[in-house]
Amino acid sequence: MIRKYIICIILCAAYNVGLSAQTLSLNEAKGLYLAGEYEKALPVFEAEYTKKPNDASLNQWYGVCLFKTGLDLEQAEKCLLLASKKNVRDGFYYLGELYTQQYRFTEADDMFDKFEKKLKRKGDDEAIEKLDDARKSTARLRRMALNTEDIQIIDSLVVDKTKFLSAYNLSVSGGTLTDFNKVFNADKYIESVVYMNEKGVKLYFAQPEKGGGYNLFSMDKLLDGYGSEKMLSKDRFGLKGDLNYPFVMPDGITIYFAARDEESIGGYDIFVSRYNMNNDTYLAPERLGMPFNSVYNDYMYVVDEEKNVGWFVSDRFQPQGKVCVYTFIPNPSVKQIETEDDQYKINRARITAIHDSWKEGRNYQAEIKLAKEEVHAEDGQLRATDFEFVINDKHTYYMLSDFKSKLARDIYYQVRQLKSELFSVSTELAKQRDLYAKASDDGKQNMQNDMLTMERKQEQLTNEIAVQEVKARNEEIEHLKEAVF
Repeated sequence: MIRKYIICIILCAAYNVGLSAQTLSLNEAKGLYLAGEYEKALPVFEAEYTKKPNDASLNQWYGVCLFKTGLDLEQAEKCLLLASKKNVRDGFYYLGELYTQQYRFTEADDMFDKFEKKLKRKGDDEAIEKLDDARKSTARLRRMALNTEDIQIIDSLVVDKTKFLSAYNLSVSGGTLTDFNKVFNADKYIESVVYMNEKGVKLYFAQPEKGGGYNLFSMDKLLDGYGSEKMLSKDRFGLKGDLNYPFVMPDGITIYFAARDEESIGGYDIFVSRYNMNNDTYLAPERLGMPFNSVYNDYMYVVDEEKNVGWFVSDRFQPQGKVCVYTFIPNPSVKQIETEDDQYKINRARITAIHDSWKEGRNYQAEIKLAKEEVHAEDGQLRATDFEFVINDKHTYYMLSDFKSKLARDIYYQVRQLKSELFSVSTELAKQRDLYAKASDDGKQNMQNDMLTMERKQEQLTNEIAVQEVKARNEEIEHLKEAVF
C-alpha cells in the first residue's frame, strides 16, 4: 500500500509538471515572450522544443528564454546558433547580446553585423535603434575590459545569496556588517545590510522609500538607542534606481555602495563617493571599473585597512540563488593592467581564473588565512554594545538584535526607555540636591516638595524596570525553550 501511494505521488507530480506547460497554448507563450515574460513562457517552449528540436522558431524562442532567465547559457547558445543558421533574423541579435555578456566581444560584433544585413531599412526602425544601443553597450564594455584594474584577487567563495556576509571577517577597526532584519523590526524581509562603524556610534543602511525604491540612510547613537535617521543624499547621489549595500571607510568620509542606475553596465554596480564636510553633501559618485563591476550584479565592496584585504560580491556566472564573494588586496591607487594582450585583459575583467591576477612567485596564503580569521574585541564581547543584559548562564545580550523573541525584544525596548527616563530624573535630582545643600532655609523649604516627587518617581521607575526586565528575560528563555530560573 505504501509503495502504491508513493508511485501515485510521483505520477501526480509528473502530471502537474506537464500540466503547468500545457495550461498555456503556444500562441499564449508567444505573447508572453513578446511581453518579456520569459520565465513564464519558458516551460511551454521547452516542452515544444523537446518534440521538435530542429524547429528554427522554437530554437529561437527557447534559446532567448534560456538566455534572458540565465538558466542555461550553453543550451541557449546552441539553440540560437541553430536558429541563426536557418536564417531566423533575431537569432543573430540575441547571440550578439549573449556573447557580449560573456565578454566575447569580437564574436558579438560579428553577430550584430549579420543581424544588420538582415534588416530592411524601411519598417525596421525599432530594430535598428535596438541594434545601435546594443553596439554602444558592447563597445563600452570592451573599453572597460581593456582598462581593467591590476588588482590581485586572492580567494573566492560561492555561497547562498542570503548568506554572503558569512564570508566577511572584518577587523574590529573595520566595523560590523549585519542583515537589516537582525537590527530593525520589519514586517517583511528587507534585502539590505547595516554597517556600523568601529565605535558603534553610526549606522549606515538602505531601506525602501514610499515609492518602493531603496535609498541610503544613517542613524546616530543616542542615549536610548539609535535615532536621528537621515537620508545620506537628498538627490540620491545624482543616480536613478535602487541604492544599497553601504560601507564607510574608517575615515568617515569615503563611502562605497551599490546602485541600479539607468547607466549601469549590469544590475547593481559598485560606486564610491566622499563626504564634503563644508556643505554636508557627498561628491558625485564614481563607478568602479572592472573587475569589480560586470554585466551582472556586483555589490558590498568592503576594505579592511588593518588586514589590508577587501571583499566584494558578484553573481556573475553563478546559478540562481548563489553568489561569489571575492577577496582581494586593495591598491593604494588605481593601476591598470599593462600588456598588449587584449584577451588577457578581458579574462582578468571577467575573472576567468583568480590565479591569473597573482604576481609571479606569490601564492598569497598568508593573506588568504588572515582574511578568513575572525577577529573579536579583546574582552570577547560584541564589537559594539548598547547595553549588557544577562538572560542566563549561556546568554548575555548586548544589542536589541540579539533577542530571538519579538515580544521579549519589545519589552526590553520599553526597559531602555524607562532607563533613559530614570537617568534624566536621577541626574536632575542630583543637581537639586547640590543646590539644596547651598540654599537658604526658605529655599530648602521650597525645594523639598519637588525633590520628594522626584525621589518617588525614581523609586517607581527603578521598581518598574526590575519587573519589566524579569518579563523580558522569562519571555526570551521561554522562546529559547530553556528552563526558567
